[in-house]
Parts: sequence; structure tokens; C-alpha cells
Amino acid sequence: MKIASSGIAILMLSASQLFAGGIERAPQSLNALFEDGNYIELSFGGVNPTVEGTDFLGSATGDVAQGYGFTGLSYKQQFTEAFSGAIIVEQPFGADILYPTVENGGSSVFGGTLAQVDSTTFTALGRYKMPNNFSVHGGIRGSRADATVSLNGLAYGSVSGYTADLESDTGIGWVAGAAWEKPEIAARISLTYNSKIEHNFRTTETLDPDGSGPIAAQALSADASTTTVDTPESWNLEFQTGVAEDTLVFGSVRWVNWSDFRVDPAVFTALTGSGLVDLEDTTTYTIGVGRRFTEKWSGSAAFSYEKAGDKLVSPLAPTTGRKGITLAAIYTEGPIKVTTGVSYIKLGDANAQTADTARAYMEDSDAWGAGMRIGYSF
Repeated sequence: MKIASSGIAILMLSASQLFAGGIERAPQSLNALFEDGNYIELSFGGVNPTVEGTDFLGSATGDVAQGYGFTGLSYKQQFTEAFSGAIIVEQPFGADILYPTVENGGSSVFGGTLAQVDSTTFTALGRYKMPNNFSVHGGIRGSRADATVSLNGLAYGSVSGYTADLESDTGIGWVAGAAWEKPEIAARISLTYNSKIEHNFRTTETLDPDGSGPIAAQALSADASTTTVDTPESWNLEFQTGVAEDTLVFGSVRWVNWSDFRVDPAVFTALTGSGLVDLEDTTTYTIGVGRRFTEKWSGSAAFSYEKAGDKLVSPLAPTTGRKGITLAAIYTEGPIKVTTGVSYIKLGDANAQTADTARAYMEDSDAWGAGMRIGYSF
């Protein structure tokens, strides 16, 4: 029976690197490891979010979420019929939040508050296929990250003007999982565990009491301190199966342990009794269908859902929950596969808070994204 290529199952990932729980931008999928033969893939794209609302004084916050781009690279080598390996480079976590100041159409409650987080991960994997349709996979993951957080506005009281610079640091974690496949119907179920990765950031904390005024920012300690931050552990359950000639159903369930993600600089925690972020665990569901129309053209549609949590959220991650749709197309010409996709995500309403009190009401937020993957089999 002629059925859809298993590659359709990754169409949705071309443009799905949008807002998820916490500061997640990519689902850390290992789909390249399941490609046939030797394979190399380049992915890239961009996201344009809109997150805005009204503060408790009735002033508009302005758009607080900045657009960003992403790139990724995957290489898979089939060493023997049973054993293969892969290297995956991606940017799974990040943040670009900036509350406009009053002078720029923003609010005095959070104006000037920002969070910028950049990360890149490098994953080296091995996979062993057993004769009974089962396989196991695993490897190590290195993560390079840095961040800057600045708190400004009336909502922060005496710590308005606080900034923490977390210098770049590298941490190491691991990946392990198993899969079952039935190639005759393009069926596959895989379960993967991603460990937490500990970072020890050299941190400089300063306080600028008058913002852009003439008083210079003052260091809050004589020496830089160390802030330990764990990127969260997670589980990925991914599946696909052919349901008719040239038609494939696919989906995933992803759980992330965001409640253990803490950013607690020493001086700030001593002054306030709490850290910079407080997030909830998330579970994201995706379901989709792919269809091959001709030998060269295929397409898919996928829907994603993440349940909203507590509406009182950190101003540095001012949404909760999401619903989205991704449409994608794939063109195959010999060993080359070009995948394009576009996503729309409706982000859940939330109330940015300090001291467990709502200070701004973020409503009708959304994001658009577009991406492309270029794959080559050899």
C-alpha cells in the first residue's frame, strides 16, 4: 500500500517555534534521528508576537513582546543497519520581553522592564534498532545560555531600577528514550526524556534609582555572585500512523517541569525574599494530519493546545496557555526535501503581577510565525 512519507510528521515543526509555557521556543524533538539513511537538515524562520494590555492605572502597556528569529541544524549518520547517530543544534529557550516606557507609548507601572534570554543547545545522540521493531536512543546535551533582566516601574517599588546580568555559561545534561515502529503503515511511537541542565551564571546585580536620570547605577555587591539556574526536565511523547493511502495522522504530548525553573540572584533574593520568576508546569498537546498529493507535493495541518494556568503571572512571561494552528507544505525533488510552514498562536490572557497583586491585564495576545526546513538525504 502506498502511504504518506513519515517525513510529513515533522511538517508542523517548521513554524512551531513560538510561545509555549515558560520561555520555551522549540519542543526539543529528535525527528531527524528517524530519517532514512544519512540526512542533513537546516531550519530557520522568524516569529512576530503581540502581547499588550492595560495597567491598573488604566494606561496601555504597549506591545511588550519582541520579534525574534531562530535557526537549527541536524545531521544524522546511518553507521550500520541497526546503529545510527545524530547531532542536533537548536535554540529551545529564549525570551525577548521589553515594556515600553511612557515616552515610547508605554506605562509607568512596568515601563523599562525587560528580560532577554539566549540559549543554544548541542545534542549528540545514538540510536540502536532491535529486530522486534523496538529501538532505544540516548545521548548528551550541552547548553550555552546567558540572560539580562531589568525591573523598572511603579510596580517594583524600592527595587525599581534593578538589573541582573547573567554571564554566558555552559551546562551538560542527557537524553534517553525508546521507540516502536511499523514501517508498513508508517507507524511510530517514541518517548523521550530530557534531563534538566544546571547552569552556574556569574551574576552582576546593580540598582539605578533614577532610571535614565543623572545618578549612575550602583553595584549591589562588591563581587559578582553565582546564580544557579536549572533548565527544566521534560518528557516528549510523539506518534504517527498511516490511516489511509497517502494519509498520515501525527501528534505529540510534551510535559515540562517549569516549577523547578528558578532564577534567584543572591542580593535580589535577600532584599525581596523571592526570585525573579515563578512558573507553572505545562503540558502541550498537538494533533495533525498529513496528506501526500503527488510524488513531489505533500501538506499538513496541525493543532496545538496548552491549558491556561494561574492568571497571576510573572511580568517577564506575561501569558498563560495557548491554542494554535500550523499549515505546512513539503516539496521533494530527488534527495532534497524543502518544507515551509506558517503558524498562528492565540496566547492566553494573563495578569502581570508583583507581590501577588495584578498590576497589568494582558489580553488578546497572539503570535505569527513562519519557517523553512531544507533537508538532504544521501
